Amino acid sequence: MTATAHPDTVLIVDFGSQVTQLIARRVREAGVYSEIVPFQSAEDAFRRIKPKAVILSGGPASATETGSPRAPQVIFEAGIPVLGICYGEQVMCEQLGGKVEGGHHREFGRAFLEIEEENALFDGVWAKGTRHQVWMSHGDRVTALPEGFRVVGTSSGAPFAAIADEARRFYAVQFHPEVVHTPDGAKLLANFVHRIAGLKGDWTMAAYREQAVAAIRAQVGDGRVICALSGGVDSSVAAVLIHEAIGDQLTCIFVDHGLMRKGEGEQVVSMYREHYNIPLVHVQAQDLFLSALEGEADPEKKRKTIGRLFIEVFEEEARKLAAAGKPAEFLAQGTLYPDVIESVSFTGGPSVTIKSH
Repeated sequence: MTATAHPDTVLIVDFGSQVTQLIARRVREAGVYSEIVPFQSAEDAFRRIKPKAVILSGGPASATETGSPRAPQVIFEAGIPVLGICYGEQVMCEQLGGKVEGGHHREFGRAFLEIEEENALFDGVWAKGTRHQVWMSHGDRVTALPEGFRVVGTSSGAPFAAIADEARRFYAVQFHPEVVHTPDGAKLLANFVHRIAGLKGDWTMAAYREQAVAAIRAQVGDGRVICALSGGVDSSVAAVLIHEAIGDQLTCIFVDHGLMRKGEGEQVVSMYREHYNIPLVHVQAQDLFLSALEGEADPEKKRKTIGRLFIEVFEEEARKLAAAGKPAEFLAQGTLYPDVIESVSFTGGPSVTIKSH
């Protein structure tokens, strides 16, 4: 779906962290719209979205290595607030003239931050001279600051654990404020989007729904859409949203592979046909899937087999619809951020595969 960007958007540049989606969630919980983009396409997204602030995520790479991911330089030249988190702090310092080194003591898990200086990021949350729990996960660390920055927080393993250049509204932290193990982290992110970036915090999912429906309607026009339906939350939300926008121009294809709970397939069919009134093709492919999986013990091979067969069956049903005079111009799929990141953080992203989806 191609939609007009929200006028007060925070752009999150993903360097491959497996908790990047939590940054987006915290920002949206603060009433501000956010979008995640992989670092490879961040410059194009920056020019398209014209965000009011940028957050640089963590990631598994080392900022000291040649060819490691970088933020588009235009972000630092745009005059908007930027917050770097973990790898995001390191890459910010590296690009702006500071220094990052590896080989120091690694920090992973709970740590305690000593607040050295007052600043807008900590305003109303942490006072100078206090000590607070945070969550660390890093090997490299900043060893020299770019010009204009000052240290505002330290930990035993990171002498530059929180830094600020308030003149340019650049802030960075070595810890992860997006996770619950940093108890006050959501308040810090709220400070960044409200106090530092000056965003109102009036965005809601209801407003996004209206925008999404309008965008789908404009994009599809008189065309037809087929939706790959599993019966789970991801594809169900996508299907209901699209149906609200274009009605019977949508056809859902439910491939029943025999791996659901007892009676769950029938529940999916009943819900979509009788409750939502969404056109649905129910493909009973239990024998195909179960015979292909018989004797296979490796979980990843099972997932890939299921995925391959699902695509083959789905494509065959799409051809049948086309032959019946209902060719589809658009394919709809609903996938959550965590599933995308577990499979690999965006296409060609730098995160490590946890499992295929």
